[in-house]
Amino acid sequence: MFASSATIAASFGRTNHCTATAGPEALNLSRMPETSILAELRNATFSYGDRDILRDVSLTVPRGKVTALMGASGGGKTTVLRLIGGQQRAQGGEVLFDGQDVGRLDAAGLYAVRRRMGMLFQFGALFTDLSVFENVAFPLREHTDLSEALVRDVVLMKLHAVGLRGARDLMPSEISGGMARRVALARAIALDPELVMYDEPFAGLDPISLGTAAQLIRQLNDAMGLTSIVVSHDLEETFRLADHVIILGAGVVAAQGTPDEVRASTDPLVHQFVNALPTGPVPFHYPGPDEAQDFGPAGGRAR
Repeated sequence: MFASSATIAASFGRTNHCTATAGPEALNLSRMPETSILAELRNATFSYGDRDILRDVSLTVPRGKVTALMGASGGGKTTVLRLIGGQQRAQGGEVLFDGQDVGRLDAAGLYAVRRRMGMLFQFGALFTDLSVFENVAFPLREHTDLSEALVRDVVLMKLHAVGLRGARDLMPSEISGGMARRVALARAIALDPELVMYDEPFAGLDPISLGTAAQLIRQLNDAMGLTSIVVSHDLEETFRLADHVIILGAGVVAAQGTPDEVRASTDPLVHQFVNALPTGPVPFHYPGPDEAQDFGPAGGRAR
């Protein structure tokens, strides 16, 4: 089902060589001295209007590891991905990628940083009017000067790495949800990024497709020395996949560490989340008027 690690490694090595000669813009991707941390939030705050999403959040994403970003819905997980990718800017604190403050970069600097990142969006977000091949080719044509012959080679190698080289000519409407995620992954790794961010890669997948996606994330991360951030609500599969787990809740980091360390946390929110409990710090009811106001003698007349 999967290409071997050696095959995937060869695919990436070939692409790196091609990208290095793609044009002057490739020369702007000089890297700072490596540290054990690739991405980091330092006392970051962010809100939508009056609603606080992140409050003084500090977290680290270890280089070369799979980091799971988890927590209740609306806890700020996708917002963290947007901050790291520069789609949103923190209103306080710092968001660092390889030592650079993403929030302080100009447009050219931000584009250079983004070329070192890949993103797998929820449900794949494939271009519906483009074939599988053209979807994966899209970032190569946008960001490099590769010849069409080299684009073809790179696209087929990436599709081969995710087991879909034979599906190159199909349209998104002709493939399953699990296959669409794998095409989206091939597109995310087309430019050989250092960091790949996965937003709910397992949502809506059947057990076979879910297991395939999880194994592929792990295999690509290890074979290519990538750094991965996985936003997911699937506890069992994500804890089995991840090296490092971060639990967000109520705008703060409730816990971070190895899967075993997080499972052993005594934090009430973490305990509720990892044990799938209906009661705890995360309430069942959305905030609103109390029952007496709505159902009492005078409540029935109010809206």
